[in-house]
Amino acid sequence: PDLFAPAPSAEAADVRVALNPSAALRTSPDPDATLLAEWVYAIVAPFPTLTDEVTWADVASSWSGTPAGPFAGQPLLMTADVAATLAAIMGDPAPGAIEVVPADQIVQRAWDTRPAWAVVPFDQLEPRWKVLRVDGVSVLDKGMDTEAYPLVVHVGVTGLERGVAKLQEILAPSLTNRDPAKTTVVVMTGVTALCRATAMRMERHGVTYPAQDILSWLVEADVTHVSNEVSFAENCPPPSDYYTMVFCSAPGFIELLEYIDVDVVELTGNHLLDWGVEAMNLSLRMYDERSIPYFGGGWNLAQAQRPLTLTHGVHTFGFVGCNPAGPPSDWATDDRPGAAPCDYDLLYAQIRQLREQSIIPIVTLQYWEFSQYEPTPQQRAEFRALAEAGAAIVSGSQAHQPQGFDFHAGAFIHYGLGNLFFDQMWSLETRQEFVDRHVFYDGRHISTEVLTAILEDYARPRPMTPEERETLLRTAFTASGW
Repeated sequence: PDLFAPAPSAEAADVRVALNPSAALRTSPDPDATLLAEWVYAIVAPFPTLTDEVTWADVASSWSGTPAGPFAGQPLLMTADVAATLAAIMGDPAPGAIEVVPADQIVQRAWDTRPAWAVVPFDQLEPRWKVLRVDGVSVLDKGMDTEAYPLVVHVGVTGLERGVAKLQEILAPSLTNRDPAKTTVVVMTGVTALCRATAMRMERHGVTYPAQDILSWLVEADVTHVSNEVSFAENCPPPSDYYTMVFCSAPGFIELLEYIDVDVVELTGNHLLDWGVEAMNLSLRMYDERSIPYFGGGWNLAQAQRPLTLTHGVHTFGFVGCNPAGPPSDWATDDRPGAAPCDYDLLYAQIRQLREQSIIPIVTLQYWEFSQYEPTPQQRAEFRALAEAGAAIVSGSQAHQPQGFDFHAGAFIHYGLGNLFFDQMWSLETRQEFVDRHVFYDGRHISTEVLTAILEDYARPRPMTPEERETLLRTAFTASGW
């Protein structure tokens, strides 16, 4: 016999299941209710949107027919299921306040009607959306308090104790579409070169000085990536000028990488052997002694070209990178350390093999450097080919001037992130920096939050002001063809 059968009315029921909207929706959950499910929704816009945040008042006013905020006059896009759920909580929307769109068309509809905004369930996010903060809170924040966020729908149950317990048992554990245990944050960065003026500032102000203003961005991630282009050398002389192009780092500077809790070091840089094989060997030993994994370079060609796998929670990532630009003297050989040269056929095969093993491929290139925001046609073609092979992320580690973005074959492509820790203060373009915060959920890349910084004092990036950020985003989106 069925354990549960529908009752003719709530009053006649032994067990009652109801939507219990959060306190932010102005009606507190029944304090006696047992939580069965918690469903989180995001306010989103197309990725190339300058607006970062809305208020809940903007959303509620627009729903009720009094448009407000940066998207005033634009209907909230959503699927029929989302519309029905929100209507049960917020009441029926005003005429024209929402537009119901099939799930397989909603992203394209939003892109085609920019500026646009939408409401989507957390687990249905994808990278072509930009997640907007609501009253300062983002569903992408690792420590998000669901009680402080308005778009959380609770399903609660009250009634006969044994009936409630049985329903809990059947549905255990509580249902949610945003389980922190299924979430991984990967932060990708641009050029790190702890030499020249950057090194001078580190010696003057302390080794950890470069990270002081963006430390939280780097340590918050589950996997933090750094592309360290310069080897550590015991005989590295004190930095004395801003112009040398032969680079080395003092061994003590590795403290900065430990301070930012680096999880993976990319070794595709073209200055790794500036101070000779001995410096590269020392650097590899230092990474090995500290259990800091690396990829894109190594003790020999075989190791340099081998994918590095890292697991966090439910996700295993395969990092693989190479350097097509050279110089050839920087490349690893069968018996000498260095950066991995690009063998694209091998790279495509490795990416496909990672996919076959349910490993998420993250691919980096130390590409040729261009003083422009736009990718070149050849750069676009070669990065896209990696996406077509199955990469989830394709990231350009070479750029001193940041470059634009792309979505292709299901991949997120960033053609160049700019510098992270390097002394190039001579132009706005080389001071502008991207830090890409990639969010994965339940085996899938669901969002990229683009963090923006600007270099100060030859060493220390700081978060951009809203005006600086808008300038960079507008330029990068235009360079992306958007």
